[in-house]
Amino acid sequence: MKFGIFYEHQLPRPWVEGREEELFHEALDQVEHADKLGIHHAWEVEHHFLEEYSHSSAPEVFLAACSQRTKNIRLGHGIALMCPNYNHPARVAERVATLDLVSHGRVDFGTGESASRLELEGFKVPFNQKQEQWLEAVEQACNMLAMSPYPGYDGKYFSMPCRNIVPKPVQKPHPPVWVACSNRKTIHLAAQLGIGALTFAFITPDEAKRWVDDYYTTLEECVPIGHAVNPNIAMVTGFSCHEDSKEAARRGADGFRFFNFALAHHYVNGVHHIGNTDIWAKYAEWAATQDDALAPPGIGSPDELREHLKGFEDAGVDQVVFIQQGGNNKHEHIIESLDLFAEKVMPEFVENEAERQAQKDERLAPVVEKALARKEWMKELTEEEIPKIVALQHQIIDTGD
Repeated sequence: MKFGIFYEHQLPRPWVEGREEELFHEALDQVEHADKLGIHHAWEVEHHFLEEYSHSSAPEVFLAACSQRTKNIRLGHGIALMCPNYNHPARVAERVATLDLVSHGRVDFGTGESASRLELEGFKVPFNQKQEQWLEAVEQACNMLAMSPYPGYDGKYFSMPCRNIVPKPVQKPHPPVWVACSNRKTIHLAAQLGIGALTFAFITPDEAKRWVDDYYTTLEECVPIGHAVNPNIAMVTGFSCHEDSKEAARRGADGFRFFNFALAHHYVNGVHHIGNTDIWAKYAEWAATQDDALAPPGIGSPDELREHLKGFEDAGVDQVVFIQQGGNNKHEHIIESLDLFAEKVMPEFVENEAERQAQKDERLAPVVEKALARKEWMKELTEEEIPKIVALQHQIIDTGD
């Protein structure tokens, strides 16, 4: 099983001058340190306007900075918002390809829609159209990454003429594609489309087994949305590791609980006064009424983490992603947790990972081959069909204008 770390760039109020800058540089240090420890993935979200919960509105910039401070860790958009009002598909393809080049082919192309009113309405994305827009944009972004030239597209939510999108990525035909999943319905959709499922539902290992079984059963009949199949399931969990489980909870439980509290505030039941609401103060008031005797999953001693993660491994999960940067979790505690995890827990999970991956690839090779045979490929243009564009200056000269 592989392991990843996940970033929202949470910044609870009160906001102290310089803290936002410090937060980003701490995260860069953590990713660099995780790379040296052998952690496999670093995932970075894209969110807009979600005060305190996520100050990560330009993940391509952060991930590009990570690419220059690391050598092996894969850099994941977890996720890029794909509705065209957020990001034109051609611009997404250009950024993904460029990041793949500067990282020497280490990009994972996670995709999604978001479901917060602040984001959707801020970019005028209708809630009842967002999944259709995501489907259209992901398929076309994959075509843009893989085809030379891209034939052009006249769709329901965006259109563009024939162009050759450059640069092209290192990974061919394009980096592995994922989608953010919060329920079994989206897991099922991910499998139907032949893409990885990056799950944010915080489920138990027992529940994970049912999700994994659903995914790989459905994958047998998938029609890929991209030019390749990425059969993988990653599941997110809390994270704080210390020899003393009570100390692990003291260091990490509040951050993880705030993560969930702020998520619910922006997505489920909060009333947000833009620029004014103090979510951390609301959280502290709520937390004072809660029984904190039980630490959240993924937070504890090395033995407790080992038992927790073994459940995911037995369920067939391909990657577990740690939410370590949450609330006011301290940078030095995150580094210490990663060190202890890498020393005492991770080795037994990654010892046979290469063999497991090889066996999985061999087992799924016929499934992938049949899936790609079912795909209806975008028609490539003949040389005669590819348009010739006369530069503007030539047009001015030719017409005498």
